[in-house]
Amino acid sequence: MKSPKQSLTSLPQSPDDERRKRMIKYLIVMGVRLACLVLVLFVHVWWAVVLLAIGAILLPYFAVVLANVGTSWVSRAERPTAIEVYRNPVPPQGVGTETQGAGASEPHTSGMSGGPEPRS
Repeated sequence: MKSPKQSLTSLPQSPDDERRKRMIKYLIVMGVRLACLVLVLFVHVWWAVVLLAIGAILLPYFAVVLANVGTSWVSRAERPTAIEVYRNPVPPQGVGTETQGAGASEPHTSGMSGGPEPRS
């Protein structure tokens, strides 16, 4: 027997696989309907003919309903519960500034001593 494909995630069934399974269900029910239609011609008991005729009439409706019912992948899909953001911890003020260079924490002032830079 063929084993199902293994997956690392809980992704829903692919649309092609789901469509194929629905088509198989539809074809099976329509095959039963065809058997009902053929048996109506060869059965001579009145109640069996009535049951087969009712089956032949109602089975197309059930075949369509059964084929259109897809799997509810929304309820099976795994959703993230929380998002954790990891950032580098910011040292408190005054801690760790001794190891940095003299101009590393201050912006470059291009030779001017204090004051805002002139606009061009």
